[in-house]
Amino acid sequence: MRRYDLDWLRVIVFALLIFYHVGMFFVPWGWHVKNNVIYDWLRWPMSFLNQWRLPILFVISGMGTYYALGKRSMGKFMWERFLRLGIPLVVGMILIVPPQVYFERLVDGSFTGSYWKYFTTIAFDGIYPEGNYSWHHLWFLPYLLVFSLILAPLFVYLRKHNTRFIDWVKRLIQRTWGIYIFVIPLYFAESLVEPFFPITHALVDDWFNFTFSIILFFYGFVMIATGDVFWQTISKIKYKALILGIIGFSGQAIIWLFFEDGYIIHFTEALLKVVNIWSWILVLFAFAAKYLNKPSSGLAYANRAVYPFYILHQTITVGIAYYLMNLDWGLFPKAMILIVGTFGISWLIYDLIILRIPLLHPLFGLKGKNKKKPAD
Repeated sequence: MRRYDLDWLRVIVFALLIFYHVGMFFVPWGWHVKNNVIYDWLRWPMSFLNQWRLPILFVISGMGTYYALGKRSMGKFMWERFLRLGIPLVVGMILIVPPQVYFERLVDGSFTGSYWKYFTTIAFDGIYPEGNYSWHHLWFLPYLLVFSLILAPLFVYLRKHNTRFIDWVKRLIQRTWGIYIFVIPLYFAESLVEPFFPITHALVDDWFNFTFSIILFFYGFVMIATGDVFWQTISKIKYKALILGIIGFSGQAIIWLFFEDGYIIHFTEALLKVVNIWSWILVLFAFAAKYLNKPSSGLAYANRAVYPFYILHQTITVGIAYYLMNLDWGLFPKAMILIVGTFGISWLIYDLIILRIPLLHPLFGLKGKNKKKPAD
């Protein structure tokens, strides 16, 4: 049975990604291009969104993997993952990402001239950031591909056998607060690994991000494997999780504002962070299950479009931002131009070009339509 709520969440979270990347143009944190005026207050909603936006996508991807393995052999699953993740990644690194780096080089003054000159001379000269070749926002794809290949044998075993582990998980999450046991591995990663391995998105040296994300990917598979037990559990706990999420983020904000770094502060903040992340993931699943688990023609269209939108959007945002960065227009006009421009141009490219040329479909991760097929 298809979970339309998972489709809706996937679409909503990827849409939030566009808003988030627009916000990166205005906040104090480093990004590819920056506005001439920085708005410090934006870091609060951005910090809140940043903590759970990608974790929930890895959980959803793990859930989709459970469904995908229901109708495929492990070999077919791995091959399909390679095609659907690997091909768009390569295409994106050759055609979609280079304009972003081009605008960065114009801003930092390391290159002058046309994009054609850049593309034909130094676009693939060395690995970013020292060089110019990068996967930038597409880093999610190689991580998801590697996670799928690593865990596929275990997932196939769990999928085909009525294991004691899944039975234990069912009993565990039915207990009061039992589902919060899954915070513990996340806490160890956050408190013990993160300080030594800052996030790089480079895959080979990104040990904290890799560990944290693959745990969430695994959790997604396991939660779905418990069947109705998971959905019944989050339905019962959603308001408690909402309160914990508010406490978790509020506690972090208090630490950021009033406390200096130290061992106790570090371990406390790490606990608040993982509780916050897990709580909001549970809250979003619970309310989506209650209100969004129903089909619609709009969802069918958006669910198919979301992958090409993801591939295209940041290059469009960076391109528009480059021409806005030094204009004295204020936050709202610039943000609206970026939001409408990113969604609008992404839609035009998708609907008028990609969707109408079948040869482009595999390059942007599109599959054939199948309304009965679960999300993956």
